[in-house]
Amino acid sequence: MPVTLVPSLPTITAPAPTPAPSGPLDVLGVPGEINLDYAATAPCARAAADAVAELLPWYASVHRGAGALSRRCTLAYERARQTVGDFFGARADDEVIFTRNTTDALNLLARSLPAGTTVVTFAGEHHANLLPWPRGSVRLPVPADPDGAVRALAAALTELRRASNPALPVLVAVTGASNVTGEQWPVAELARVAHRHGARIALDAAQLAPHVPVDLLALDVDYVAVSGHKLYAPFGAGVLIGRADWLDAAPPYLAGGGATSHVGPATHDVTWATGPARHEGGTPNLFGAVALAAVCTALTEADRAALAAREQALLARLRAGIAALPHVVELRTFGPDAPRVGIVSFVVAGQDSAEVAARLAAEHRIGVRDGLFCAHPLARRLLAEAAGRSGRRDLPPTALRASIGLGSTAAQVDRLLAALAALG
Repeated sequence: MPVTLVPSLPTITAPAPTPAPSGPLDVLGVPGEINLDYAATAPCARAAADAVAELLPWYASVHRGAGALSRRCTLAYERARQTVGDFFGARADDEVIFTRNTTDALNLLARSLPAGTTVVTFAGEHHANLLPWPRGSVRLPVPADPDGAVRALAAALTELRRASNPALPVLVAVTGASNVTGEQWPVAELARVAHRHGARIALDAAQLAPHVPVDLLALDVDYVAVSGHKLYAPFGAGVLIGRADWLDAAPPYLAGGGATSHVGPATHDVTWATGPARHEGGTPNLFGAVALAAVCTALTEADRAALAAREQALLARLRAGIAALPHVVELRTFGPDAPRVGIVSFVVAGQDSAEVAARLAAEHRIGVRDGLFCAHPLARRLLAEAAGRSGRRDLPPTALRASIGLGSTAAQVDRLLAALAALG
């Protein structure tokens, strides 16, 4: 169906970005389809597809065979572990455990908490960083700005240490970038507060890692969880990286082959492995690990500052265009100038978000996300805030989200803005 562009499209004052990267960081796609839903699932990078295609003829068991195919696959898997760990700045004594995705990684961490651990989160988290934690966890209100997050955490940890046994462990679990607004959280500052109060900190980097470097050592976080499918490696792998002591003391996340060092004749005569194998029972996801490692290598070799600058130019173009549309209201937690990655959520006044998303797909071949983005408490709060800020009473109860990354172009952004203008 042809796309109708309207002459009333607002003038875009943001600078045009530089051309998209080529080579290993090319992304696969379907000609004519405009994918602006990277925050849900990023497209596959050429590096990931090529790495999997190269290994496919050799596909065999990992850790379980003496043949040439099995030995090559085992080597590829363990090299992938090293590559991914290096990419995220893993320390010498950290464990790098392959999981299915960020949700799986955070659930693994939740299963590994020592008895009596209190987990402190903010209400602005994705469900993956709200739902796995044990009863008695502390959920702090969404702050008005990054400094408010640091102050709130400091106050909460001070009170927690005063009110409970100071010997009991505490884990702070925070996002690096919101999956609703793209706003970046002050991770390093939150880590300093956590450690000052004797707590550990886990970083949900699902949305941050595809856009900016994430380094455990530089940020001084204890754990980081990441999804491959957000990081241009859509083969079903994620990773949990962090301190080994809690992980090695916990029961295996998946009891089964590969997680044991000894199984005796009695029912419970089992000695569990230590290290990553303890929580990687069963046949591992070789291609997911290899694909994720290939993207990590490609990003390491790329000019990430240039990639970030290009994305920020696209993001500014998108936000400026949305701000110029009187019937479209952007959602935000912090101020309009807060640092953010390439994610923008918004509502079209007087129109159901699901219907708008369907029209964008059917009439303009543009894919965006609609709903509450698996962050219901935050999204509902921001929708109420947007209604108050705009003074409009006709905002829908759910939102739309456009997200960009490698492969996104100014032409795609302009097509979305033109389509939104036509809805007014």
